[in-house]
Amino acid sequence: MPDDKPDEMDEKIGATPESSAKVSTDPGTEARGEIEAMMAENADMRDRLLRTMADMENLRKRTEREKSDTARYAISSFARDVLTVGDNLRRTVEHVPAEAAAQDPALKSFLEGIELTERELLNVLERHGVTRIDPLGARFDPNFHQAMYEVEKKDVPEGTVVDVMQGGYTIGERCLRPALVAVAKGGPKPAPVQDTPKAANDDFPAD
Repeated sequence: MPDDKPDEMDEKIGATPESSAKVSTDPGTEARGEIEAMMAENADMRDRLLRTMADMENLRKRTEREKSDTARYAISSFARDVLTVGDNLRRTVEHVPAEAAAQDPALKSFLEGIELTERELLNVLERHGVTRIDPLGARFDPNFHQAMYEVEKKDVPEGTVVDVMQGGYTIGERCLRPALVAVAKGGPKPAPVQDTPKAANDDFPAD
């Protein structure tokens, strides 16, 4: 038998799996793979962070808006009750004929005191965001007016408020109490107007 066969067998025995793997593995390829994996993981974490920050900002804005609305509309029920007092003051003034007040200094002074009280009441309400609606001559708006009846008027555009039985009020951008009005009919059609955002006539929760 030839003498070189044992040497070939020794070489084959010496070629272990570990040495074969070292020869076939490229360190640069492994490094690039690790870097790409780290970059993908970093991008994913950054995307999650941005989404979380956006959600937190939206939550903050929503919380601030709800807090502002709560503070603004918290007095709605109380304000409606106070409006009844104002209505009674106005009825008292309107009930007394102007001629009678002019002839009686005491009665005139009494009415002036009531009117002063009424103005002060309206000023206090306005400081808290409650504003009176004066729709006489304006176009009927179902968001802020409640039509009680219609009046035949040929010389007034249809849908115009021609009489106000009870004043209305807003609080912030909402209708606190609609004005009770009479609306003209039978006249010319009103000119078209450009649509503008209107305050929603939101219902307030009952006490």
